[in-house]
Amino acid sequence: MCGRMAMTLPTDVMSQLFAAAPANDLPAVPNFNICPTTDVHVVTSTFGQRRLGAMRWGFIPHWYKKPNDGPLLINARAETIAEKPAFRGAARERRCLIIASGFYEWTKDASGGRDPWYITRRDASPLALAAVWQDWTDPDGANVKSCAMVTTAANTPMQAIHHRMPVILEPEDWAKWLGEEGKGAAPLMRAAPEDLLGWHRVERAVNSNRASGPELINPVIDPDDPGIERQRQ
Repeated sequence: MCGRMAMTLPTDVMSQLFAAAPANDLPAVPNFNICPTTDVHVVTSTFGQRRLGAMRWGFIPHWYKKPNDGPLLINARAETIAEKPAFRGAARERRCLIIASGFYEWTKDASGGRDPWYITRRDASPLALAAVWQDWTDPDGANVKSCAMVTTAANTPMQAIHHRMPVILEPEDWAKWLGEEGKGAAPLMRAAPEDLLGWHRVERAVNSNRASGPELINPVIDPDDPGIERQRQ
């Protein structure tokens, strides 16, 4: 359910594309293996002013006494986000965009081994992923901003890899999701068009959260690999 991402865009490109003023504490780029609990690039909007900042990927509800006081909430289901106590306030008032170049999903081979797939937009544009965020203060008074990605049922092509996918927003939807154009963002929480994404299988090195380097997104071509298309580009 999208538990790993990659970011290859320079900060100034992200800032210009999203018309967002960059913060000084942004995560280093490129990063080909962004894992839960680490910081991700996030766009927020306050009084119509967009900001490109860093947030912990792993939503911390306000009642947690410490970040690991309950389940690690990296995803929020579109179908229940408005009802879940952890997310319902954020869904109304604190929506944001997580920016990524691509994300990983996994399938299992005949022996149970986990094969990773790197998924991107076919047009090579960055992914603007619908997300919600939360301010949380630890017992010592330190503030942490955290976020969770919104997911929905996968479209037909993506079902070959996983039954869920992130909600991917187009530029014309960013203002609505960020609350710059009033209410009514719920209809945006839908699966992406079936021709939007492409993917290819990559080496299992990325299965380790310690792996790094651009080779993690290089395609693997296996002539004996059955089932899913080896490359859908």
